Amino acid sequence: MHELGLIQSVIESVDESAKAAGATAVLEIHLKVGEMTEAVAEALEFAFEALSANTICEGAKLDIAFIQPRSHCLACDHEYTHDRYHISCPKCSSFSTELLCGRELYIDSIEVDIPDGDEDEETVCI
Repeated sequence: MHELGLIQSVIESVDESAKAAGATAVLEIHLKVGEMTEAVAEALEFAFEALSANTICEGAKLDIAFIQPRSHCLACDHEYTHDRYHISCPKCSSFSTELLCGRELYIDSIEVDIPDGDEDEETVCI
């Protein structure tokens, strides 16, 4: 299950960024995940719940948006979207294609609580 490794990296990056911003808690993490990574949403959520315990991310909401694959046909220059199983060009049926997006996994944004000095906290997106 590669989702554990992916989420471990996400938590480490979020932890570092949140602490550098002076955050006391992470409220929400927005991830963008390409469908071609073959990551499963439920497995990502399970891994996040298990690995975020006793971290600044504990209790945070994990929002996952999947990115549909898009390719460019090297034979006819057509650009198209597809699922992860049908990568041939719909225009000329060529398998000579280049994947443009759909393999990425990145943190789009993080919502955190940052104390403002008066014992109050404000929610900030970093």
